[in-house]
Amino acid sequence: MQGVTVKSRAAAFAAGAGAVVFILSLLLGGDQGDVMSIGRSLIIAILCGTLSWASAQRTTALTATAIDAATERLLAAAHGDLQSHVPAPIGLELPDLSVAMESLFSQVRTNLDHVQTLALFDQITGLANRTSFCRQVERLLIEQEGERPAALFFIDLDGFKGVNDTLGHAAGDQLLARVAGRLREVVMAQVANGTGDAVIGRLAGDEFTMFFPNLPDRDAALRIARAIQFALGERFDLGSQHVELGASIGIACFPDHGDSLSALLRAADIAMYHAKHEGRGRAEMFTTELALEASDRAELERDLLLALEREEFLLEFQPQIEIISGRAVTAEALVRWIHPERDLIMPGFFVPVAEESGVIVALGDWVMDRVCETAARWHQQGVNQRIAINISTRELGQGDFFLRLRHAMATHRTPPSLLELEITETLAMDLDTRILEQLAALRADGVRIAIDDFGTGYSNLSRLKELPVDIVKIDRSLVRDIAHSAEARTICSAVVGLIQGLGMEVVVEGVESQDQMDLLRVIGCTLFQGFHLARPTAELDYLTRYGAQDAVRARV
Repeated sequence: MQGVTVKSRAAAFAAGAGAVVFILSLLLGGDQGDVMSIGRSLIIAILCGTLSWASAQRTTALTATAIDAATERLLAAAHGDLQSHVPAPIGLELPDLSVAMESLFSQVRTNLDHVQTLALFDQITGLANRTSFCRQVERLLIEQEGERPAALFFIDLDGFKGVNDTLGHAAGDQLLARVAGRLREVVMAQVANGTGDAVIGRLAGDEFTMFFPNLPDRDAALRIARAIQFALGERFDLGSQHVELGASIGIACFPDHGDSLSALLRAADIAMYHAKHEGRGRAEMFTTELALEASDRAELERDLLLALEREEFLLEFQPQIEIISGRAVTAEALVRWIHPERDLIMPGFFVPVAEESGVIVALGDWVMDRVCETAARWHQQGVNQRIAINISTRELGQGDFFLRLRHAMATHRTPPSLLELEITETLAMDLDTRILEQLAALRADGVRIAIDDFGTGYSNLSRLKELPVDIVKIDRSLVRDIAHSAEARTICSAVVGLIQGLGMEVVVEGVESQDQMDLLRVIGCTLFQGFHLARPTAELDYLTRYGAQDAVRARV
């Protein structure tokens, strides 16, 4: 009960004891109910109560003081005071309670500090998290004065996903912590040369941000970007593993590119993506042209979704020709977009946008369904050529990709032997066990598996022989110079011999002249694909030119 102390309780106890003695005295006095008897009983009661009070006072005074102090201290803690020490009387009279209170307050302070740390700082790097970074930068922007510019850097690590996939997430976290350390070193170097301090944050994944609120000029932003690139371009040593990393950096300056944090982040993000598209490992300053390009890209993303609904895509087919017989053995299906305002758009323009936005999954499903339907229809017409489709990294990353493919095959009753899946060399080298098992199962059913663009990545030869692959398509970059370069012929001959030695078929892509084809035939190649032989064409034209032989053979 609020306001009741141990001292007041002791007084109540003494009064109660006196009352009990008074009543007992009256009862023991028998029939003597005169005033004298009552007076004597009252005196005895008062004396007893006084003695009880004195005794209680002596034994409980210090304890009562300690308990009252403890009560007040706990009430103060309940109102947020966790810093003041536990009063001395508590420690003297109630040492166990004093120790418990100190321990409790210490633990609560630690927990609150931990919660604040979790709320404001990234656990892996110790840098400000998105919330904390944004708060700090917004405050600095409000306080911004004078004509000196500020700069926001949006930093995206190049190749970090490969580290996570090959070395594991623990190594990835260690690498992120090392990156944060190097960014701190960059800031310390800038402070030392007078450029000023900065706020560093980790937004998410492998994305970092830095904000310098007080630069001498805009050129300083480019110098800082070069310093960041140099710092992150140095090799990282993770135990016995050596990792080469880099960064794509977007730069936005205040107030030229935005007067708010959201505007600066958007501008720096646009510049960073441009740096990636230009080849990674670059630093790009935001410009109006980039803003227009980003706006056009966003519009293209929206149009892609509408195009799927409006059936604006079509397939063209390019043959792979067996040069000895002159017969087309495979038709590669290539998607085209008939845009209502931009006419025919080639895949090199819209597929990268579809990859980044995720629309590639829906587009890939459309292509997969259309190819399965076409292959089944050709089979009924007696045209038993395989149809090859390109499978992207994003599609293979979908857990139900193979289930969807088999569903499309079953829906259209497509013979597995008439399908060929093409995956790029780089993707093939990084396939995990689950995907390899699924590819092997498809191959066992009759679907052919091909590696596309061979020669553009970094193949592990021991890995290549273990892959469930039937065909390797040599990229045009390996055959482009063979007509006038002995070194190119030597390289091409070695690659062809290696692939054939592993028991795989070789298809040469990008053949553009008769001289190239003659030299490749001498090397031992018989399957070709390229503009010299045929350009991609619509289905009806393709069947007219390359399907007639199969149809006649089927009738015979």
